Amino acid sequence: MMGWTRDQMAAIAARELADGFYVNLGIGIPTLVANQIDPAIDVTLQSENGMLGLGPFPAEADVDPDIINAGKQTITELDRTSYVSSADSFGMIRGGHIDASILGAMEVAENGDLANWMVPGKMVKGPGGAMDLVAGVRRIIVLMDHVDKVGQPKFRKACSLPLTGTNVVDMLVTDRAIFRRENRQSPFCLTRLAPGVSIDELRAVTEADFNDTR
Repeated sequence: MMGWTRDQMAAIAARELADGFYVNLGIGIPTLVANQIDPAIDVTLQSENGMLGLGPFPAEADVDPDIINAGKQTITELDRTSYVSSADSFGMIRGGHIDASILGAMEVAENGDLANWMVPGKMVKGPGGAMDLVAGVRRIIVLMDHVDKVGQPKFRKACSLPLTGTNVVDMLVTDRAIFRRENRQSPFCLTRLAPGVSIDELRAVTEADFNDTR
């Protein structure tokens, strides 16, 4: 089984972005999307910690420890980068001004529920901005591995972990397949398999029901 690398998953998500979009990238695989955006389109990246217009990750010699995204990764500024308070940053999110958010996940359910902020029994600092993002952003794209570290499905009939949001996921990209749905009342549809992955192999590691519309 081959599947996609994380950079390839990020590139798939990047192709969903359009000229003029304002986009929030979550922690983990989604941060890789910044390096995959077509330079021919104008996309503005937003971070919950108050940065609007994030640049790419810096070369080692250009690292400035004071310029970080919400995941505390060092990034760079652009000519148009601006800074606002955290309250204003969340005002952008809650006010519906962000076109898309690309998030990681621990689990996604077949009805679009998302769990991505905690595992019971493990120490967490809190949900961060994830709950605001799934409530206030127009389109939610999730990037995640198809199975967990012990090989259990992460695309499930129902999430077993505490939810970040209910019925919020519009598109799911895993290392093995792409799933979309027409709207939030529709079921997920398989639109593409990763190279080297058969439909039987996919169904064997997917708990959720989905339609095959390839």
